[in-house]
Amino acid sequence: MTAPPVFQTRARLWLKALFWQALGLLTMLGVGFAATGSLRVGGGIALVNAAVGLLAYVAYERLWAHVGWGLRCAPPRGRRAHEQG
Repeated sequence: MTAPPVFQTRARLWLKALFWQALGLLTMLGVGFAATGSLRVGGGIALVNAAVGLLAYVAYERLWAHVGWGLRCAPPRGRRAHEQG
């Protein structure tokens, strides 16, 4: 019996994107502050980067959702990959 295809929900996609951007926001805040010496300018750079990055990430993931290459269904629990037919 063939396992059903695995799809990502939009809620999961957006949650992943938000967590990724929170990490990126903190990173860019540090980089922006180190480069400018100003939390205000560094924070502005970080916010713009986070907004653009969030939209780019979601668009990128939505495009890849239409590409079937490299996807596999997880084997049923208790069965090893070499045992499947």
